Amino acid sequence: MKTIIVFFVAYISLTTAYSQTSEEYLLRGISKANLEDYRGAIADYNKAIEIDPNYVDAYNIRGISKRSLQDYRGAIADYNRAIEIDPNYASTYYNRGNSKRSLQDHRGAIADYNRAIEIDPNYAYAYFNRGVTKIKLNQKDSGCLDLSKAGELGYGDAYELIRKYCN
Repeated sequence: MKTIIVFFVAYISLTTAYSQTSEEYLLRGISKANLEDYRGAIADYNKAIEIDPNYVDAYNIRGISKRSLQDYRGAIADYNRAIEIDPNYASTYYNRGNSKRSLQDHRGAIADYNRAIEIDPNYAYAYFNRGVTKIKLNQKDSGCLDLSKAGELGYGDAYELIRKYCN
């Protein structure tokens, strides 16, 4: 009986020592996403969330993979959950804005870019995408100002669109 207990304790210790953390699943998912294995990445993000249901990065990055699969509504659901956990996470608003823009919800996208910029006034990508979206809504002057700000903040691609739409 003593040997069975020792074996059982050793087994529990070994399985606990080799179980993966939520961070490890997240990193493995990111590696899969970088290889464009979005479904595999989502499976790993699901495991990270299963381990830590409040893991804001896992929801945010899972949303990015869902967006890559054109599951924009699923992505938005993940971003909404991430925002519930941390309402001051600028990239989540930015990512949700991108998914809304893909669904042609331009005003909703602009609202999310606004919030991302409010949280992080130096968020060049948010200025850029807000500018592009405004130009699409025929708000050329305001959109061009956003593109200019994105360029000032270091996003060089903004200048190409300024030349194309703003001059």
